[in-house]
Amino acid sequence: MKTDTIAAIATAMSDSGIGIIRVSGENAIEIVSKIYRSKNRKKCLCDVKTHTIHYGFIYDGDILIDEVMVAVLYAPNTYTRENTVEIDCHGGILVMNQILDVLLRGGCRLAEPGEFTKRAFLNGRIDLSRAEAVMDIIHSKNEFALRSSISQLSGAVTRKVQFLREEILYEIAYIESALDDPEHISLDGYCAKLEKKVKSIKSILKKLIDSADCGKMLKDGINTVIIGKPNVGKSSLLNFLVGEDRAIVTSVAGTTRDVLEESIKLHGIGLNIMDTAGIHDTDDEVEKIGVDKARKYAQNADLILYVVDTSRQLDENDDAIMELSADKNMIVLLNKSDLEQIVNAEEVLKKLTHMSENKSNKLTCVSEINPEKLTHMSDCNQKIQGENKKTDTCVITEKNRKIRIISTSIKENIGLDKLEEVIKEMFFGGEIFINDELYITNQRHKEAFLEAYESMEMVQESLVKEMPEDFYSIDLMSAYTSLGKIIGEEVGEDLINEIFDKFCMGK
Repeated sequence: MKTDTIAAIATAMSDSGIGIIRVSGENAIEIVSKIYRSKNRKKCLCDVKTHTIHYGFIYDGDILIDEVMVAVLYAPNTYTRENTVEIDCHGGILVMNQILDVLLRGGCRLAEPGEFTKRAFLNGRIDLSRAEAVMDIIHSKNEFALRSSISQLSGAVTRKVQFLREEILYEIAYIESALDDPEHISLDGYCAKLEKKVKSIKSILKKLIDSADCGKMLKDGINTVIIGKPNVGKSSLLNFLVGEDRAIVTSVAGTTRDVLEESIKLHGIGLNIMDTAGIHDTDDEVEKIGVDKARKYAQNADLILYVVDTSRQLDENDDAIMELSADKNMIVLLNKSDLEQIVNAEEVLKKLTHMSENKSNKLTCVSEINPEKLTHMSDCNQKIQGENKKTDTCVITEKNRKIRIISTSIKENIGLDKLEEVIKEMFFGGEIFINDELYITNQRHKEAFLEAYESMEMVQESLVKEMPEDFYSIDLMSAYTSLGKIIGEEVGEDLINEIFDKFCMGK
């Protein structure tokens, strides 16, 4: 661990009203006091009380650099648990760099990316999961990601990990004590108690692991891919969602040949929208590359918006698109409803049902589009909600997956408000996210929880096989160690450096 005094600009390197230069280390106050002068030139920063702010000027020798406010904080009650000074100056790039230059010449070292937070971790102020949450807050793309990151910064992950480690450590200590002192500590009936405890811990770990996919969407946004055949209205849909003409729209099929990506917020939800080339058989080499990309993006999508041109018959390309989206959350847009209708919801439902049967899955259709037209589809195992006949949405449920079908005319702005409502409903209704429970948003944390879960499975297997008790202890310790990686109690220097290298300068 380095204990020298570091300095860095903590605000963005752009012209702004205020800039902040942060200094941390044993000699932070002494170094800043050499370049700071109060208005009456009698006040020395070395003599002021901790957690106070002082008005004055920064000088380079006899040359005035800027008028500033200086906050002085003595260890250990600081962000890094070291003596800290924060200089609030005018936010010009030139003036901030000049003050930083004077500090570096006065005895400071330029801080590495994330070094202030790294020192906070190494000095025991925060654990590793909270340190990572700091950067997640800075990079939050929507209010849900921000809320999750703040929850983790406040210790939500830490408390869960500490609880699990305490539960595991108790069992390890009990086994070891019983093996060392069998005359006073009995293991009779202990296996049944341990099996119950293992099941409980596995249940908690499973819930955390399962939350990781939702957590990824919370953090990075929902990867939403628009797919369909050429010239069905995909690019027009992107332009509507983004709120500006980002994609070229023409009557010529195949205008879009590459993936166009945009990030938007919809009711506070982060959506990473991707407009793709029309999926169809083509001999055009360039267009074929675009189609292949569309397929690839669809396979990795969290949510698919499948646009159907209802003025044209469904064909083998639609079959391929439906099969490509078979296991995805999907919203089907029956577009061009302002034209003569050749395709209707019933036909789409039949194709989806047929594909579901081919996959040996039972498909339940909850329809709100002209339900009287669908009552004869008994093979679809339907439930018709007659009270919703006036709406223009169809909901199909297959196990935990739901598909909505909406009648739209993107050109005439018909049904698009319903699309926004449906996405919001999917988000808040628990199909994409569940609620405000703890979500794992860090891949490193997910891997550690998986390791711990596998170790607990091995304990359970040993119990079934009635293995000696020391086998339980070995695997319990392995789970304990894996969980320690999350909060930084079981990690090496290389991993710590790798994590903090991803931080921005001055944090």
